[in-house]
Amino acid sequence: MAYSMTGFGRSEKIVDTRRYTVELKSVNSRYCDINLRLPRVLNFKDADIRKAVTSKLIRGKIDIFVSFEDLSGAGCEVGVNETLAKEYSEAIKKVAELTGREDDTAAGRIALMQDVMVVGQAQADEDLIGTELMECVEDALTAMSSMRNTEGDRLAQDILAKTEALKVIRDEILEHAPSVIEGYRQKLSDRIDDLLNDEQRQFYDESRLAAEVAVFADKCAVDEELTRLASHFAQVPEILGGEGAVGKQMDFLIQEINREVNTTGSKANDIEITNRVLRMKNIVEEMREQVQNLV
Repeated sequence: MAYSMTGFGRSEKIVDTRRYTVELKSVNSRYCDINLRLPRVLNFKDADIRKAVTSKLIRGKIDIFVSFEDLSGAGCEVGVNETLAKEYSEAIKKVAELTGREDDTAAGRIALMQDVMVVGQAQADEDLIGTELMECVEDALTAMSSMRNTEGDRLAQDILAKTEALKVIRDEILEHAPSVIEGYRQKLSDRIDDLLNDEQRQFYDESRLAAEVAVFADKCAVDEELTRLASHFAQVPEILGGEGAVGKQMDFLIQEINREVNTTGSKANDIEITNRVLRMKNIVEEMREQVQNLV
């Protein structure tokens, strides 16, 4: 099954007062290149997220954006720097004794003094948060896989259509190829007739003409190339319907098709075949661009 490397997936999950959002974006890449952005509180799930992504998305440059919010505020806690509070209190008493004044400092005023009150993050339930986060990641991956599958099917259908177009041109070349040799034989015979008069023509060895035509036929024969092309074309639907990284297999096959097309053009020595080869090369190049987007 063909998958595109281009896709997008998003999932939002709210559990009690906790909100998770995961967004995935992917474009073409030779490898599975992951760029993950996580809130600090979720850093402990970095490896698990990467493992989940690589298990489903074989290739592509993948950007992952994760956000987390605890709407209850339960993630915060306020602590007291007890040592510092006592030191402030003792210092205030000492100031009162030194000045002969009454120590009327309330606890609230000491609490407002610098660094006495400490605001921090409460210890999160990592097992609970991790489970909920990974469910959200899986949902986003499912959405992206669906989009990549849809796009991959579209690309596969277009590649198959182009393969059919190549088959038609290949059959036209196969049908036209014998006439190239016959045309050369007739052209050579006409030239001999122009150069020799009737008396000289009687002494001309026709085997020399046959030998020249045979040499030409051997040089411009494209039967092997056309046979290999037919074999390559037959492999296209098999590869696109297979499992795994079909993009790499198709990329290699397109190279082989392009090689046979080029060889056909260089050996043909015929304007009509050359024109058909040029059409084939344009189609193959379009297929190559599309294959680059397949996983």
